[in-house]
Amino acid sequence: MGFILVMVMAYLFIPAVQNEIKTATKILANADIKGMKEYLAGFGIWGPIVSMGLMILQALAAPLPAFVITFANAWIWGWAFGAVISWTGAMIGATICFYLAKWFGRPLVEKMVGGKTLELTDKFFDRYGKYTVIIARLIPVVPFDPISYAAGLTNMSLRSFLIATGVGQLPATIVYSYLGENISSGAKYGFMVFSAVLALLILSMILKKRMENRLLTEGESSEL
Repeated sequence: MGFILVMVMAYLFIPAVQNEIKTATKILANADIKGMKEYLAGFGIWGPIVSMGLMILQALAAPLPAFVITFANAWIWGWAFGAVISWTGAMIGATICFYLAKWFGRPLVEKMVGGKTLELTDKFFDRYGKYTVIIARLIPVVPFDPISYAAGLTNMSLRSFLIATGVGQLPATIVYSYLGENISSGAKYGFMVFSAVLALLILSMILKKRMENRLLTEGESSEL
């Protein structure tokens, strides 16, 4: 809570912070990977810290795209260290969303993600229960921030949430980081992006089906 208050106060009362956040938000909104690379590189050794801060901003200010930061991190620092930065920042952002929902409840979440989005998320949790978080993380096209908020409205423990989030986001983080390191490969890069996203979708669908079968088996067992 204290960290969030510091960020809000800095934004409200420090013009330089306002300008930096506005610049970063514009880059994210335009999905400008090259612009984000140049922006983060400009902070020198503080770049990784700024990157994680932007991951948190992206989580709170959905629907800004996180992949822009992930690609830029790998482009600057290589896929391995870039993946660590992206994964850590995403974990912190998800945790803050989770706790905001725990502390302030459904009214705040509806304001942050919208009522219709939250209703769709509720249905996801009704269908997949405790597996919702990991399934959502594995599907590239599913925005994850609403899932983080919605998880905070359930009885899911922080430990379970962090494990599911950490494991679920690893495949996409590694793939996007690898692609980010090779982003200047032109047409070859475009083909790699298409192939990687397709592979993630196929993997997520397979895991989703297995989860559904497991839930069905558990339901049948409880009825016996």
